[in-house]
Amino acid sequence: MDEPLNPDASPLELDTETMRRLGYSVVDLLVDRAASAADMPAVVRASRADMERRLREPPPAAGQPFDQLLSRLTEDVLPFALRFDHPRHFGYIPSCGTWPGVLGDFIAAGCNFNAIFWATSAGVAQLELVVLDWFKEWFGYPPQAAGVLVSGGSAANITALACAREARLGAMSDRMMIYVSDQAHSSVARAARLLGFQPDQVRVLPADEEFRLRPDVLAQAITADKRVGREPLAVVAAAGTTNTGAVDPLPELAALAAEHGAWLHVDGAYGGVSVLTERGRAALTGIDLADSLTVDPHKWLYQPYECGCVLVRDGAKLRSAFQISPTYLKDVAGGDVEVDFADQGLQLSRTARAVKLWLSLKTFGVDAFRRAIDRALDLASEAEDRIRASAQLELLAPRTLGIVCFRRRFDGSPDQVDQLNRQLTADLVASGHAVVSSTMLRGRYANRMCVLNHTTTRDDVMGVLDWFERAPHPPVLRVDEPQWDERGRITPRHGWLAPPDELAEALEAVPLLRPLDAEQLARVLADGRRRDVSPGQTIVAQWEDSRELYLILGGRVDVQIDGRNVRTMGRGEFFGELAALDWGASYGYPRLATVTAQTQVHLFALPASTLNELMRDVPALDQEIRRVVRSRLYNAVQA
Repeated sequence: MDEPLNPDASPLELDTETMRRLGYSVVDLLVDRAASAADMPAVVRASRADMERRLREPPPAAGQPFDQLLSRLTEDVLPFALRFDHPRHFGYIPSCGTWPGVLGDFIAAGCNFNAIFWATSAGVAQLELVVLDWFKEWFGYPPQAAGVLVSGGSAANITALACAREARLGAMSDRMMIYVSDQAHSSVARAARLLGFQPDQVRVLPADEEFRLRPDVLAQAITADKRVGREPLAVVAAAGTTNTGAVDPLPELAALAAEHGAWLHVDGAYGGVSVLTERGRAALTGIDLADSLTVDPHKWLYQPYECGCVLVRDGAKLRSAFQISPTYLKDVAGGDVEVDFADQGLQLSRTARAVKLWLSLKTFGVDAFRRAIDRALDLASEAEDRIRASAQLELLAPRTLGIVCFRRRFDGSPDQVDQLNRQLTADLVASGHAVVSSTMLRGRYANRMCVLNHTTTRDDVMGVLDWFERAPHPPVLRVDEPQWDERGRITPRHGWLAPPDELAEALEAVPLLRPLDAEQLARVLADGRRRDVSPGQTIVAQWEDSRELYLILGGRVDVQIDGRNVRTMGRGEFFGELAALDWGASYGYPRLATVTAQTQVHLFALPASTLNELMRDVPALDQEIRRVVRSRLYNAVQA
């Protein structure tokens, strides 16, 4: 590193000419990287061992030339990444920033703003207020609404739910409930866990055939909870789910939330900004009714990471939820007119995220962003049409906004089709040519394309679909089947824990448990419990929050949804698997059906935690549970 000209200067200070030279070299690197994106791999992966060989070293006692360090970064660090800005990156939710946004981050970092208080950063605070007012106008929020720029959707969701809890509740109560769709983003589960909501305080509700939260199911769940003394705190809806881009029926959900005194939070991290377009505004009708809203400008507003936003309709509630005034900050605390963003969110020290947003929007104008979003919607629509017309490809969900879920058709069992599509996705990613990601829809594996990048072309989209149509048939991998003895019992693959009594013999005869070895079966026996039920007795009631899986060892049970008998089950069958599955952060579905003993019934109750761990360890068990879930969840949705 070049030495400072003045020997008395700070050891960390550079002269102005050196600063300019280093800055120009960084800008050249970034411009070259952006200009060559389409010609480079969409992803380059490396093992931990390889990266350790390249980068592991002790901290340097003396400095090294900056040019050499840039070369090192270029060779050993920057290539090994998933290029979220690559025109053929369709996985997850891509992000492709604009150059003015990059320069905005450069300016904010170079000036080292700390956008905490008005007194410490009036200029960037006002800039943030201007940008937030633009957002409020786009989403139909009133002037008294307030917001704050945050790191992303996860931070925005926890901010909104914390505001809802403080506004409606204050101190935590085990009576308060949150309602979400099973298509909700995982950050909602994380937010609930961090805010102290117990596993039985989050109702995960099944989505409809178009993967939207059902108002009728929400109404039933709220009514059932209120009947036993619980109160609805918040309903979380989606304006563009991560799985399929589905938009929940916002007007109906808003009416239900208002009827029951619940806070409506809309997670629009992915799809919210599409309101700038005519199609997006139509799809997101009712978003203006939300009490709070999450938006991610680092998605469809094309900002570099990190940039999220939360808006609250009643801005005073946001401030009252987060304002804390320690004595050591009294000198900089603002009054009623100035806005201190430290009082409106989780962060104290925070960067000036508004600079890049303001600079980008002012450089290009909102119409340019509107055209970019419309272009992505057009390309996704063309991809959907192409899949529908293809003999080799199958559409798995109706396209909403810019996400298209599909798979290739193969002969074979459903599990084999899943396996083959999973291998195709892995092969495409391994090639580096393009990236798609995957999800599970109704228990089936889906290839998932998210078209968002403003540099993506029609050839990029159609090229990926061409690849899926024409790729060689992957080999079908065989799964080792368990071995059985002459009595129809599983033969242990390793170790042996002898069955202690007749209960173990009965469990061995349950078909669901046949893939388990003896040690795993012994664990089932140790963790579960026997339960005997008399005729006419209710075993589980619809909407209750128990989580066990029940194995029927003898007798018959009736299963009812909304008072209608949907099936009778007997020895060797099981029920309760939906509620036992872990949706996220230990939250799961409530009981979606009532199960009553038709005769004297002998049951074995297995804790949800044990079931989920066994499913992770035993693929055949996981496959069987999810096969049954696909059918029963569909029946619950239809009911």
